[in-house]
Amino acid sequence: MPISVNLDAALDKAYESNSVAELAEAPVSALAGVSDNDAQALLKAFNIKTIADLAENEYVLAAQTITNLSKLAK
Repeated sequence: MPISVNLDAALDKAYESNSVAELAEAPVSALAGVSDNDAQALLKAFNIKTIADLAENEYVLAAQTITNLSKLAK
C-alpha cells in the first residue's frame, strides 16, 4: 500500500515536488529554515552536503539515541 506524506512545511518551496529519493540527495538547504549560510557551516564543520548526510551524521545519530533513551529512563 502506498504511503502519502505531505512534507511541504519541512521543505524549501523549490523542493516540494521532489520524490523522497531525490530529497535524500538534495542539499541540506532544501530543508525549510536551513539557509545557504547554515549549509556552508554544516559542510565546513561536518562535511554534510545532503539531507542524507545530515540524517546519517554520527553526531546527529548519537544525539537522537541519547534523547530517545532519556525518554525511556523517565
